[in-house]
Formats: sequence, structure tokens, C-alpha cells
Amino acid sequence: MYAVVRTGGKQYRVAQGDRVDIEKIAGEVGQEVTLDDVLMIGGNGDTKIGTPRVEGASVTARIIEQGRGKKVLVFKFKRRKDYKKMRGHRQYYTRLEITGISAG
Repeated sequence: MYAVVRTGGKQYRVAQGDRVDIEKIAGEVGQEVTLDDVLMIGGNGDTKIGTPRVEGASVTARIIEQGRGKKVLVFKFKRRKDYKKMRGHRQYYTRLEITGISAG
């Protein structure tokens, strides 16, 4: 069984036991979280597609890690104008382990 959930403006296809990195959400390591914005549930021969969400469906997960991603360098310049600017960015993320999918 798998589900498509929306969090942080992105959609993720998850199944029980998967580990996914999502945009940072509040919580401590080891805490259980519930993702209620389930767009689709599939597998086992039947598929439920929400309009826009599947009513009563939820995905439970456990927070494994709160961290930051690799540095992304942003370099801006304008030729022949002696304008150069270099910036770096490290995005915060939350690593989840999917513990269960409830079809509702």
C-alpha cells in the first residue's frame, strides 16, 4: 500500500517503512507526526483518489532527524561592470520514517 501526501508545497509518494526528507516541520527527534493532506491511496488492487484530498485518510511517521542540506552556491555577476556576488544557502529539512498508512 502506498500514498501520495502533500507537505511543504511538494508531493511525495510514500509506503510503510520509507524514509523521506521533507521541508522542516516542528517537532523533536523520535516524535510521531501525522500527515493529513493525503491526495491518493493505492495498492492492493484498489485506488482512492481525492478531490482534492481523501477523506479520513492519514499517514503517520516518526521524526528521525532534523538537519540541513548541502550548501548550494549562488553566484551573480554582470559582465564588464565589476559586479560579483557569491552567496550560499543550506535548506533545513526533516527526515521522516513512515510508520503507517490509514485509508480512513
